[in-house]
Amino acid sequence: MRQRPKGSSEKSNSSVSSSVEAINNGKETPLYDNTKNVVVVATRSSYVILALFVLVIYGSWGVYHYQFESLPLPLTLEQVGKRGFSEHEAMKHVEALTQLGPHPVGSVSLDRALQYVFEASESIKKAAHWEVVVEVDFFSAKSGANNLVGGLFNGKTLVYSDLNHIVLRILPKYASEAGENAILVSSHIDSVFAAEGAGDCSSCVAVMLELARGISQWAHGFKNAVIFLFNTGEEEGLNGAHSFITQHPWSDTIQMAIDLEAMGIGGKSSIFQAGPHPWAIENYALVAKYPTAQIIAEDIFSSGAIKSATDFQVYKEIAGLSGLDFAYMENTAVYHTKNDRLKLLKPGSLQHLGENMLAFLLHAAASSNLPKGKGESSQDKSIYFDILGTYLITFRQRVANMLYNSVILQSLLIWTTSLLMGGYTAAISLALSCLSVILMWICSIGFSIIAAFILPLVCSSPVPFVASPWLVVGLFGAPALLGAFIGHHVGYLILQSYLSRTFVGRKRNLPMIVKSDVAKLDAERWLYKTGLLQWLILLTVGNYYKIGSSYLALAWLISPAFAYGLLEATLSPARLPKPLKTLTLLIGLSIPFLLSSGMIIRLTATVIGTAVRFERNPGSTPEWLGTVIIALFVAAIICFTMVYLMSYVHISDAKLPIIVGTCILFAISLGAAWMGVVPPFREDTARAVNVVHVVDAAETYNEKPVSYISLFSSTPGNLVKEADQIGEGFVCGRDRFQDFVTFSVNYSCWTDKGAQTGWVASDIPAISVEKDTKDENRITQIIIDTKLSTRWSLGINTKEIDDFLLKDAADLSDELIPLGEKSSVDGWHIIQFSGGPKAPTKFTLTLFWNKTRAAITSDHEKKENLLLRIRTDFDRQTPQIEKVLKKLPLWCSLFGKSTSPHTLAFLSSLPVDF
Repeated sequence: MRQRPKGSSEKSNSSVSSSVEAINNGKETPLYDNTKNVVVVATRSSYVILALFVLVIYGSWGVYHYQFESLPLPLTLEQVGKRGFSEHEAMKHVEALTQLGPHPVGSVSLDRALQYVFEASESIKKAAHWEVVVEVDFFSAKSGANNLVGGLFNGKTLVYSDLNHIVLRILPKYASEAGENAILVSSHIDSVFAAEGAGDCSSCVAVMLELARGISQWAHGFKNAVIFLFNTGEEEGLNGAHSFITQHPWSDTIQMAIDLEAMGIGGKSSIFQAGPHPWAIENYALVAKYPTAQIIAEDIFSSGAIKSATDFQVYKEIAGLSGLDFAYMENTAVYHTKNDRLKLLKPGSLQHLGENMLAFLLHAAASSNLPKGKGESSQDKSIYFDILGTYLITFRQRVANMLYNSVILQSLLIWTTSLLMGGYTAAISLALSCLSVILMWICSIGFSIIAAFILPLVCSSPVPFVASPWLVVGLFGAPALLGAFIGHHVGYLILQSYLSRTFVGRKRNLPMIVKSDVAKLDAERWLYKTGLLQWLILLTVGNYYKIGSSYLALAWLISPAFAYGLLEATLSPARLPKPLKTLTLLIGLSIPFLLSSGMIIRLTATVIGTAVRFERNPGSTPEWLGTVIIALFVAAIICFTMVYLMSYVHISDAKLPIIVGTCILFAISLGAAWMGVVPPFREDTARAVNVVHVVDAAETYNEKPVSYISLFSSTPGNLVKEADQIGEGFVCGRDRFQDFVTFSVNYSCWTDKGAQTGWVASDIPAISVEKDTKDENRITQIIIDTKLSTRWSLGINTKEIDDFLLKDAADLSDELIPLGEKSSVDGWHIIQFSGGPKAPTKFTLTLFWNKTRAAITSDHEKKENLLLRIRTDFDRQTPQIEKVLKKLPLWCSLFGKSTSPHTLAFLSSLPVDF
């Protein structure tokens, strides 16, 4: 605002100040003040807006780099001494384990990995401090059943047998009572069949071995023992942790559990689950040197948005323990693929986790306040987040409730008072500014979704950004920002038009240019304040549902509100509106961006990486679905974080540059993806595929089981390019539906070439009815022979079967799955079995039928209605599979998970009407 001397031509502009006073108070006050004239300037330099956008981009990247990419230097044994943590020593363990290649459950390579860990543990025992007792136990677990509920385990029972673990306990020699209270540190040795497991989880095992070496020199002053569990069977459904907790004698002494995991390879290992008792995370915050922890990751993980599980679930649900769950999340696209290898493990990754863990274990093991038994209720859980990976902030849920409720009530009071004072005009202005935010969301989501639908039409892959995540900025970020700006600006114009009309309606003697500028400035302020309202609503919802990451909404509400109140608000009712100060935005957004920008970038990268394994049932979802979800995610980030900055743009000259710039960025990104300048996959960021030699005994041709080679992918998109490069007669489409019991394949490529060799009929699982009593309480006894397979999945039709009992045929006294309530999904209960080479292969299954059954009338229903479905797996490559794998494109990798088959699978079934 600037003043100039009055002249004869400016008399009509007099009393502007009093006019605005009347406007702001909503009163018909006579205008008497003609002593001065004021010109209102409603404009802002486009360079300021450009500078703000540049500051946001570079500032966010700087925060991310410092928070997640800045790793400590790897230290040698000479630098840290006997009692410290050395990444150089830990890397020797990673190298030794990865040289064994993939080591899944039941493999010879896993036996070698176990032997290596056992020998390393014995070496630690020999070199321990003379006042420290180190016990090493090679533990062989009995057969058991894992009955976790919810999430991935709904409708399933996981059965295991012949699992071996290495258990190492460290305690002071002259304080035997320390053995009664122990801290568990756990990770798994086994990998999936498709990966050597450098990240998941040889890196975790290596950190544990190096921690054990250091702690063995400290433990003479401990009040609690430390148990290191190197388990097997995690990749098959958390079976190793379950067998230890339910069978090992030391498990009764454990008071707290710490699980080390990987959902990628290297980088900073972050806490993504803590509690339920807050002791662990609060004490970790006191001593950790490089703390990295975000409760928003826990919120997302516990919501089921990420289809995964860790051993921490066993410790929390089965044993009732509290603790911490760590995970490496860098480069999550390589998870369970060939690229989970040593060369991608960043230097400093192990040092970061090792130093944090060593400090915490030394503190916890020496504490006499270790929580006992089950943790406190989730009502008093801890809210936690780190600042730049340097400070870890924690506070209890009760404190959060009081803080959030106070802020919400005060905000509602301020808004209510403001609306009452402003009257009808203020209420309409608020409604129209809310409309602006709504239009921003609609247009942002709409533009980004349109971009998501365009990608499958013009690109070779519907997810062309997997190998180059930065493409998402242009492909979805630019359209989302453009849509957000257009929607916000349309709402701004509507609001400005209304505010201008209110002056005319009140018959104010204002010049047109002044009236227009005052309306622009009022509209700008209303839009800024509506950004506050958006975050207030989010805080209220988060507080109601006790969402841990609601602290982010608090930061995005309080800091901009404080800056606005400090620099923009006034107690004078006779004040002309001014353009919002740039300093208001800088002060208001500094804390929110500091707390959230790095985390947002990391979370976005994780979401992009999971696109590689998006389809759990290949071909069952539209190709565009995964891309649309990412587009929605990006649009939401834009609308939440840019709402304050957007209100600054409307009176500037930066509108056209923003539109042109976002369009150009989108065009360049789309062109790069369309022309293949940036390939969707590379050798080190590969597409997840499965190549399986399928022998289907349920289908016959010339009285022989149907056999074929199947190629399918968990990554969205067709496989035509891959099939063409492989050759071998592959045909792609949806004509061959494949039921693998634990999942189904609707789209695949298949070939019959060479499929009749490499297997023998004696490997086909046998399902035979031994006894069937057809009375009111029908009971059927089935013999299941999986032949040489110790990894199999069995589906039981719960529409027909009320309950069942599974026993080892060689030991009928051993009930693997007892009678009791069983959950089901889509009318089926799935048994997943995995074990070592000594695991049983012959079982007795007793079925108890439902008393009320649906009638089966047609021959088709009789044929399709199955009672049992079984799949047996072999980690064996037939000649044709070897040939296909040699021709598999470098940008593809086999993908392993607990439900997927190995490279040779046999299918069989038993109909209801047997």
